[in-house]
Amino acid sequence: MNAEPPRHEHRMQTDEVLRIKLQMLRREHADLDESVRALQEGGRADMLTLQRLKRKKLMLKDAIARLEDQLTPDIIA
Repeated sequence: MNAEPPRHEHRMQTDEVLRIKLQMLRREHADLDESVRALQEGGRADMLTLQRLKRKKLMLKDAIARLEDQLTPDIIA
């Protein structure tokens, strides 16, 4: 007897995990954006720190785009 869930249930579980990860990445991206803005406005950040934060934001943006692509089904026009 096979206790494995049907394939569609597995896909639903995988999608839910991806959605949660996507939500976490979006939150982290927003937090970094807020940090960059605060440092720039306060004039307290050196350029190296700002570059690192902005690079991390860009990496997060790319990761978010990849997850969104995974969650969006391909539509054949």
